[in-house]
Amino acid sequence: MALSEDVGPAVNAFLETRPTTPHVFAMGEPTHWVEALPRLRTRVFQYLVEHHGYRALAIESCCMKGLVANAYVVDGVGSVDDALENGFSHGFGQFESSRELLEWMREYNRTHDDPVRFFGFDGPLEITEAASPRQAITGLNAFFGSPYEVDELLGPDERWTNPDAAMDPTQSVGSSDDVERLRLIVDDLRGRVVAETPRLIARSRDDWWLARLYARTANGLLRYHATMAWNSPERIPVLLAIRDAMMAENLKAVTEYGKTMVFAHNKHLQREKSVWEFADATQEWWSAGAILGAELGAGYTFLATAIGSAPDFEIGTPAPGTLEGSLPRDCVLESSRIDTTGLKMRDDNDHRWFPIDPAHVKDTDGIVFLKHVPPQSG
Repeated sequence: MALSEDVGPAVNAFLETRPTTPHVFAMGEPTHWVEALPRLRTRVFQYLVEHHGYRALAIESCCMKGLVANAYVVDGVGSVDDALENGFSHGFGQFESSRELLEWMREYNRTHDDPVRFFGFDGPLEITEAASPRQAITGLNAFFGSPYEVDELLGPDERWTNPDAAMDPTQSVGSSDDVERLRLIVDDLRGRVVAETPRLIARSRDDWWLARLYARTANGLLRYHATMAWNSPERIPVLLAIRDAMMAENLKAVTEYGKTMVFAHNKHLQREKSVWEFADATQEWWSAGAILGAELGAGYTFLATAIGSAPDFEIGTPAPGTLEGSLPRDCVLESSRIDTTGLKMRDDNDHRWFPIDPAHVKDTDGIVFLKHVPPQSG
């Protein structure tokens, strides 16, 4: 039976091999935009909720937009269409699997007292630009009666989202006096969040959580923009590191709501140091998974997903002698049971997807394998 039809027994068998039920169950994907992968994610999450008490799902989507989707699934605010349009980044709200996920979570919460929650854990970042910090800074400022005038310092949002700044530091707003002033303001407001914790928690723990989200996001975005303006060979790896560090901080905050499943690209969840050949250089940094795994130890479990073939992505049959070529069928395997002796990494990949390096199977806890992903309809 294909994993997409009944993944529960395979997940349960895997969890029985763990010394304890992990507080963070991380499931990666080798590429985005293959509908079968988020659909499988939803099936896994449903099983974890119903059989192992998981209470939160975090996906590789904007942490600020995720507030919209969570308001829908927890309290029924707005419609599912609103949540899909405004509650996801990177276009992930276009997936039919996203609709299925939100509708299932909303229905579950209608009939259970202890709600399941939805989170984006990525920063407000796209591939070629970073967002304006306006929402985070004004939201944080408002928690304290808006003691700072920030509108003039922020200026129009377009100054922050200039796509040319991605590769040209001189096009970034990050070196301006306004950004320096905003960083000082956010530093003060972050300190106030800590100092006024009792008041914020008395107001509600959700408000306290939100204030800290605004503080993390404002600080991270301002650091990101400042680094975009930095003319240095270290600029790109530092940008990559800031993004993954923001992800790690957001994930740690999500776990305050209970056992959490996280779904993102394998590269954001891996334990080994990230290495990427980009911009004529080797970029190295630590992923969110590496950071969280180091902190949580056995409380963090990572399953990397591998694909055998997928016609829509021109992924053909894997060659013999590769990890994907050695696995006969759909499966969820404990990594310690996989013999990688003599296996090589498949070399038919391109920038759209990343196969698993057999040398790093030991750095995962499990492998989820889909032998064949049929063409997507529509």
